[in-house]
Amino acid sequence: MAVLIASALRKELSGEPLFDGVSFKVERRDRLALAGPNGAGKTTLLRALIGETELAGGELAWEKGARVALHDQRPPRLAGFTLREYALSGASDLVEAERELRLLEEAMAGGDHAPETLRRYGEAQARLEHAGGYGWRDHATAVLRGLGFVDPDLDRGLETFSGGELTRASLARALSGGPDLLLLDEPTNHLDMESIEWLEQELATIDAAVILVAHDRWFLESVGTAVLELEGGRSTYFPGKWHVWRQEKAARLAMQAKFAERQAEDIARLERFVARFRYGTKSRQAQAKLKQIARIEKERVEAPRAGRRTLGFEFLKPPRSGRMVVEAQGFDLAAGSKPLLEDAELVLERGEHVALIGPNGSGKSTLLEALIGGRLGRIGHGVEIAYFSQHEVELDERGSVLECTMGATGLQRAQAQTLLGRFLFSGWDEHDKPVVALSGGERRRLALALVVASGANFLVLDEPTNHLDLESREALEAALEAFPGTLLLVSHDRAVLDAVAERIVAVEDGRLRSYDGGWADYARIRADETAPPPAPPKERKEKPNRRQPQARPRPSELETVEASIQARELELAELERELADDWGNAERLAAHTAAREELQRLLERWEQLFEAAQA
Repeated sequence: MAVLIASALRKELSGEPLFDGVSFKVERRDRLALAGPNGAGKTTLLRALIGETELAGGELAWEKGARVALHDQRPPRLAGFTLREYALSGASDLVEAERELRLLEEAMAGGDHAPETLRRYGEAQARLEHAGGYGWRDHATAVLRGLGFVDPDLDRGLETFSGGELTRASLARALSGGPDLLLLDEPTNHLDMESIEWLEQELATIDAAVILVAHDRWFLESVGTAVLELEGGRSTYFPGKWHVWRQEKAARLAMQAKFAERQAEDIARLERFVARFRYGTKSRQAQAKLKQIARIEKERVEAPRAGRRTLGFEFLKPPRSGRMVVEAQGFDLAAGSKPLLEDAELVLERGEHVALIGPNGSGKSTLLEALIGGRLGRIGHGVEIAYFSQHEVELDERGSVLECTMGATGLQRAQAQTLLGRFLFSGWDEHDKPVVALSGGERRRLALALVVASGANFLVLDEPTNHLDLESREALEAALEAFPGTLLLVSHDRAVLDAVAERIVAVEDGRLRSYDGGWADYARIRADETAPPPAPPKERKEKPNRRQPQARPRPSELETVEASIQARELELAELERELADDWGNAERLAAHTAAREELQRLLERWEQLFEAAQA
């Protein structure tokens, strides 16, 4: 049963169509990813589905009684609410259903058994059970914990939380009410790795349809089951995983370009014939060629548009530094009175590409700022640092975009304008725009431009992919991978971490621990360390009398499942090693997804069997 069927949706902005003819269907357990360039209308479509903005045409057919929840990047505006109250406010209909049940139960206890009373009681009970029963409040609390909040946070007022924390609270509110359709706009923003992985598991289990917008390719691959692309005001629906859609789209565009080129060549050849023989002895054939040209023009396929503008990442070749770039050993780190790291060690050598990961609030940004500020350890000989801050504090806000660029890089006006053009600042209007008036995404693009032009041999990048679209993230990923200098990177984009990092340093329990390889290698090592322990050894029995052959006992289901888990873990580790070398291998990605799902099923069964054995 479809939760929603959308037919020929049309949205206009200032009388011009933003999109038109958008049609799709989502059923329970569908996870539909919206794709398309910034400005194509993805967020607008989500808000139209929940009724926050009107459509100019089309039809929405809903499952009866369907409940819808939206999470986007707008912070909550409910003054006076605690975090717990805000999370529960996403299910006001369930609160009302509970209130109505209490009133009806009191009425029935007083002798009211009228058919109308019984009918209302049954309907209210059905609404509550549809959303998970009376346990929905406990589920809401579990969602808050899964998104990184702790119990003391639950009764704090919303005004005491940061912007990133409020965004997570909005996500918790959307998840807590048990919706039939969940609309998610950039749900991984402001989440650490642990919370992102929790969210992936949560979305895999909830009995609802999901429509989502995200720039995290690893997340899209893990969660999505289909893709709806919005581009040029039109939509294209593709049933299948994210990477398969990307490959299919590339093949379709290549075929379209080839066909368009062949048609253009045919028209040019026919036109040459007409020009030569139109008035000569072959004029009749020339007229036939004109008709043939008209038929081709009528069926002509347009060549694909030039690829969307993406950031022009191309780092300058940096000067050579000494072998040791950073050396900090046995240090402690704190933020005010809050201890972050104790007896930690961080050493980087020339040319290393290292990723720093850890939960939100674990001290990653504080560590970067201490390193580049010279307050921690030793910076090596000949090291030139370029720092990209998560908050762009390094931008000079006293002048225009062009003045900021020239002042920070030493480039002449023409060179600075060329650099800005590569980072999507085009024309005098954008070059003369005051830095203080830039949006968050524009500030990040300008800061990246300054890093690119710095010529530094040690790049320190704190969340550089925030506010970048998919194509720009991939461009940055390719440039960082090829960067010949030293790199220290903080990012929540696991695809970037896997492609760029040669070593991962993780903040774990107030210490720094180093793992060789990229994200897939780190995930494999962590999975091996957290795998369920083997079953305790059986008590040794006396050897049977050789004259009396003993039948070998069949393995228990618990033992069989343990053996299957071990086999799946080995298979998954091998697949992740292969994917680390070739992320675009569709066959291996599909096998990885299937193996991971099978392993999850086996682990759940093992827990059930182990608990039963201990009872």
